[in-house]
Amino acid sequence: MKTLVLVFHPNIQNSNVNRHLAEAANTKEGIIVRDMYQLYPNFDIDVEEEKRQLEAVDRIVLQFPMYWYSSPALLKQWEDVVLEYGWAYGSTGDKLHGKDLLIAVTPGAPSDSYVHNINFKYTVTDLLRPFQATSNLIGTRFVKPFIVAGASSIEDAVLDQFAKEYVEYLLRDEMELLNDYE
Repeated sequence: MKTLVLVFHPNIQNSNVNRHLAEAANTKEGIIVRDMYQLYPNFDIDVEEEKRQLEAVDRIVLQFPMYWYSSPALLKQWEDVVLEYGWAYGSTGDKLHGKDLLIAVTPGAPSDSYVHNINFKYTVTDLLRPFQATSNLIGTRFVKPFIVAGASSIEDAVLDQFAKEYVEYLLRDEMELLNDYE
C-alpha cells in the first residue's frame, strides 16, 4: 500500500502537532509526505505534478489543522484546480476511483467541545462531511478520519502516542469506511 500524505499547514515549523505527525509518517517506507505550503507558498499549484502524485498511490491523506471549522485556504485551492472534471470526476473522470481518502485533522479545541447540542453543536466528523461528499464525487473510499482534538494544548507524551497511532493507522492494509450518516 503506497500512501501520499499532503500536509496543508500554513506554518508547519510552528505547529507542534501537525509537524510531529508529518515527521512520524515521513519515517516509514511506503509513505510519502509533502508539505504543500512549502511547495506552493503563492498558491500556484503544479496541477500535472499533483495528478501524477495522486495516480501513483493507493491512499491519499489530507492532513491539516481545523480553521474556522474547515481547512486552510490552500487545500481548497488544491481541490479546485487538481480535482478537475474529466480527470477526477465526470463521465471520463475516474483517475482516483477505488483509492482510499483519509482526512487527518487537528482541531485546536478539546474533543468534548465537538458534541451534538453542546458547545460547537457538531462533531468533527460532521464538519468533515464536505470532504466526504467530494470523496463520493471522485470515487474514492472515504475512511474514518484520524482526529487529534485539543491540538492547541496537547501534552508531549500524548502527542507522541498520537503520532505512533497515526503511523500505525496509515500503515493499515484495510481501513474502515465512514458511513454516510455516522
